[in-house]
Amino acid sequence: MPLNELDEAIVHVLAEDARRSYADIGAEVGLSAPAVKRRVDRLREEGAITGFTVRVDPAALGWETEGYIEMYCRSKTAPEDIRRALARYPEVASASTVTGEADAVVQIFASDMRHFEQVLERIAGEAFVERTKSVLVLSPLLRRYTAGAPR
Repeated sequence: MPLNELDEAIVHVLAEDARRSYADIGAEVGLSAPAVKRRVDRLREEGAITGFTVRVDPAALGWETEGYIEMYCRSKTAPEDIRRALARYPEVASASTVTGEADAVVQIFASDMRHFEQVLERIAGEAFVERTKSVLVLSPLLRRYTAGAPR
């Protein structure tokens, strides 16, 4: 379901701050508040907007260490098996299958280095994992939370 220009503009505004009022959004995109609400309701019904959430700094929750784990899996490991296993770890922020040598890349948040090491060991111990390779984040340089292509 491709979005038209107005729908895309509304989605961009909501991605920046989902708490903005329909009137605020309408003033920015050139629509009335009721027209924005109708469009947002339609986008939700069609599945283009899947929900609204809050972004929290992981450090505020005690997750001070961030890292990425490359997973190299045994042959014939289905992506769904990887997803199902990783879903059990609250420390996993995101996981994706990727091109290249690794089968998946996993973003981890942990309370400290020891905790990261424990999570890494548990993931490496999954039956389908052949080996892992990890890197730790020193300083996040750029994080974008907007939706779609930049305007």
